[in-house]
Amino acid sequence: MNRRFLVGLLLFWSLGPLLWQVYTSLCSDQALTQPFASIDHRWTLVHYQNVLSADPPFWRYLVNSLIVGVSSTFLCLLLALPAAYALNRIPRKVSMLSRLALVGAALFPYVLLFLALLELARVLNLGNQLLALSLPYAALSQPLAILLLNSAFSDLPPELEDAAKLEGLSLFQRFRWILIPLISPATASTAILVFLFSWNEYPIALTWISDSNKLTLPVAMARIAGSSIYSVPYGAYAAATVLGSIPLVLLVLIFQKPIVSGLTSGAVKG
Repeated sequence: MNRRFLVGLLLFWSLGPLLWQVYTSLCSDQALTQPFASIDHRWTLVHYQNVLSADPPFWRYLVNSLIVGVSSTFLCLLLALPAAYALNRIPRKVSMLSRLALVGAALFPYVLLFLALLELARVLNLGNQLLALSLPYAALSQPLAILLLNSAFSDLPPELEDAAKLEGLSLFQRFRWILIPLISPATASTAILVFLFSWNEYPIALTWISDSNKLTLPVAMARIAGSSIYSVPYGAYAAATVLGSIPLVLLVLIFQKPIVSGLTSGAVKG
């Protein structure tokens, strides 16, 4: 009974903010200001209609964030996979020092790099280019991605690669056809984390993108929240939050099995 209560409390704690946003997005403005009053028209879809009929349309922000998230994840994994493999094959002392450096880089607050990244975008003329955002996003995600993938490579028995060498497979063939498929759960969980960072990142996207047709979802939602100086459009902001959460929820549900497998790999060893 206590276990069920704790699980229910944890679910309420986790899902409470999302459920509140759903409730707010479906309430009329009058119901939001007078939550306990008797109102005839308490429920409405007008907030969703306003968000979806805006100019530019809301779906464009979703597509922009999807483009940035996919490109950033692909670029990050393209660099992190061979780096994690190499980190597992170099001498032990060098590997330990490299891991400590990666931990420090992963914990470093990237907001302190804000002005440097802004100057970089100005010098290289990277402003208002969606794919250009994948460069800083992939770089900022590299330390954590390398550490996670390196842990997955470390769990593989070295006999597998030795057997592949005896079969005459080259380094690239061993890496592509044997090692990468074996760590696919860890790769999936790492990809989700990188994608979530790219999807939710705000400061860099705010300064690199000024074209309203190329805004990512967090910046577009912030503009909705600050669209009026006299009042906060809670209903429209909540509707945008719910719509922006749907792709992430679907992504986690679709890849639930590899994510859980990747997060729990190595937890039990016989």
